[in-house]
Amino acid sequence: QNDIYEWSRDHRVHHKYSETDADPHNARRGFFFSHIGWLFVRKHRDVIEKGRQLDFSDLLDDPVVRFQRKYYKSSVVLMCFVIPTFVPWYLWGESLWNAYFLASILRYTISLNVTWLVNSAAHMYGNRPYDKYINPRQNTFVTLGAIGEGFHNYHHTFPFDYSASELGLKFNPTTWFIDFMFWLGLVTDRKQAPKEMIQARKERTGDGSA
Repeated sequence: QNDIYEWSRDHRVHHKYSETDADPHNARRGFFFSHIGWLFVRKHRDVIEKGRQLDFSDLLDDPVVRFQRKYYKSSVVLMCFVIPTFVPWYLWGESLWNAYFLASILRYTISLNVTWLVNSAAHMYGNRPYDKYINPRQNTFVTLGAIGEGFHNYHHTFPFDYSASELGLKFNPTTWFIDFMFWLGLVTDRKQAPKEMIQARKERTGDGSA
């Protein structure tokens, strides 16, 4: 899914200019474009021009981001293809053919498409309990497939909330993982939207579905 810097850069531009020509995967250009088509064409000039106006210095100041960006291609080959193929073959005698095409290629294909549904399906199908004036929706199917990332109307209404959902304790494994890392001391400064703010926003701009 590209290195940390590129992914975060595109995600910030997507939030800043959502559903405009400056949005890298603008859902107003259709399901196919927002799902995968945007990866096959040159970026709209607005994506590049307006993206340059945003500050990404905090990302480049992070040594982990710089390290991963420097060794991204080799790490992808190793972690995404070599190890998933080698482990089943070596540990329980799976054929290299099956190990490569199932544990590596099929897994990779499914995980990518489920992730892309956040950009496509979750911008088109579902309810909008927090802000009915924006495209992103709450989508149960995407939530299940993307382990908690389908609470998209919430995420775009309160983009600063680390949980990306109001319902983290119900089904959001991503939030559980971050909370576990916090317990280990590897995560700090978790930001959340106050309940009062959430309720007020529901009443003011929600579609009444929650």
